[in-house]
Amino acid sequence: MSDLVRLSVSIEKSLFERLERLVRETGISNRSEFVRNLVRRELVERQWAQNDEVVGAITLVYDHEVRELSGKLTHLQHHHHRAVLATTHVHLDERICVEMILVRGRAGDIRELSDRLGLQKGVFHSSLSLSSTGASLR
Repeated sequence: MSDLVRLSVSIEKSLFERLERLVRETGISNRSEFVRNLVRRELVERQWAQNDEVVGAITLVYDHEVRELSGKLTHLQHHHHRAVLATTHVHLDERICVEMILVRGRAGDIRELSDRLGLQKGVFHSSLSLSSTGASLR
């Protein structure tokens, strides 16, 4: 890494001990990398809160036998075709499918799509994984 800046932070001993435990438990090699990850996570959350351009992954677990569900899910993705980058569809058993949808766009649009997909009858679980285009994290 170029242009490293050394930072000194004062925290209570008990909080420092908890930080050390967290670093060990996560397997991250050192405190500096742990703190960098915390800062990046906060930056991503702010990008989402400010409706910036972001990327994310929508995961759906659903029963494809529910009447017209597959068609509704496909229709919603086509309606948001500018945001949908790729979709992976996996059959877990004879009825249950999991679909992972990689998306990019304004955070509000992505949340709306995720919410609409997850509210369809027959969707057992949906989740949205938040991430960044990476431009502001360097």
